[in-house]
Amino acid sequence: MVRAGGKVLGRVSALLAGAAATRVTYTALRSRPPGGAVRWERENHSGRTVHLHAGLATAAGTALAAATAPGLPARVRTAAALAVLAAGSCGAYDDVFGAGDPRRGFRAHLSALRDGEVTSGAVKLFGIGAAGLAAGALLQERAADKLLAGVVIAGSAHLVNLLDVRPGRAAGAVLALGTPGLLRSGPAGPLSAAPVGAVAAVVGDDMGERTMLGDAGAHALGAALGLAVVAAWGSPRAWGSPRASGAERGGGAGSGGGRTGLAAHAVGLVAAAAAGDRVSRAAAAGF
Repeated sequence: MVRAGGKVLGRVSALLAGAAATRVTYTALRSRPPGGAVRWERENHSGRTVHLHAGLATAAGTALAAATAPGLPARVRTAAALAVLAAGSCGAYDDVFGAGDPRRGFRAHLSALRDGEVTSGAVKLFGIGAAGLAAGALLQERAADKLLAGVVIAGSAHLVNLLDVRPGRAAGAVLALGTPGLLRSGPAGPLSAAPVGAVAAVVGDDMGERTMLGDAGAHALGAALGLAVVAAWGSPRAWGSPRASGAERGGGAGSGGGRTGLAAHAVGLVAAAAAGDRVSRAAAAGF
């Protein structure tokens, strides 16, 4: 009973902490935007002026909630803080310095890199990829699992960003994908709860076209969902003892997920990224 109560406490604490920290940060950013309000203003698809404060706020709220959730081992906390903050920072960099860049998709930024130009999109691509691999290495034991975990974390970050094209789409996706994870035991529960709580705090303003997640929020929230997937399906290194059951470890190798589950998620995310890249290039070309 005590252990079950502790698991529920971890999920509830992460959910509430994510919501509270996001709302506090969001309110502070609206009052005093770093660098001035204009820097964080954008015109959305319908021509309305919105701000990007929700992105910075959800990145900070998710990272804080995941890193402080009760019961998570130090490696999980470190991996969560690293992946979410790096994804949010790289996204914020692109939000600010890539605002006027018409190039879209991985291929466009890699082509520019071959020509000697380091675009903000390339910084985001490699920065989030490196952070995902580093977080995966913290959470997994075997080299192949570390690589797959990195792909899942970075791929999830990019997937949520691909959906951030209309009000509420990315936020709704985070809620839809993250909420079932609240039922999982082990680290997957709190790691799912953190982004769900964070995005719930700003989804009303997002839907109301007063703010948007932008690259900072979408990538940070997606990275957190990827961490939850790794915790649920990966072969655990950082949670529980070697004798812990699959359920206690979050549904990973001990429950039949392991490398197969990670590989399936990685393949799906790579396919989604490739499809999204084609759509982005077509949109940039005016088709």
